[in-house]
Amino acid sequence: MKDFVAIDFETANGKPCSVCSVGAVIVQNGELRESFYSLIHPYPNYYSWYCQRVHGLDHCDTDDALYFPEVWAKLQSVVHNYFPTIEEGTVPFAAHNARFDEGCLKAAFEAYQMPYPYYLFRDTLAASRKFFGKALENHQLQTVAAACGYVLENHHHALADAEACAWIAREVF
Repeated sequence: MKDFVAIDFETANGKPCSVCSVGAVIVQNGELRESFYSLIHPYPNYYSWYCQRVHGLDHCDTDDALYFPEVWAKLQSVVHNYFPTIEEGTVPFAAHNARFDEGCLKAAFEAYQMPYPYYLFRDTLAASRKFFGKALENHQLQTVAAACGYVLENHHHALADAEACAWIAREVF
């Protein structure tokens, strides 16, 4: 896979629509071309202790952030510079445990009553299990990224995780 957008969301609480940050890396012809990161004012706007512990974000970080529709419009503008037909399913999103990130995206679209264009998602977690099999002790993002030559230093920062996913996708797809 040479053309794709690696994407990662972090959530404020256990609700998938509560996205509080997004990171994306555009890969074109196998090269990392551009990255995008934004904090997002979550909906519903509360932070669970567990999520805060995972990514370190809280109200101080997102109270003045844009809401999801504005952030998504900005991200789509960047993506469309490289892939004008992404909504038609011609260019996939890649995510490590895509079920989570696709679920967040669909839930955010639904929460804001936006029509969902049914993006194509590819899962680097599932692909790494097939590609590496039992050669790795686990298939967590940081483990698989290291096996692909990427050192993930800021795990659970959405952009760092998207960059790791991009490295993995170039290797396992």
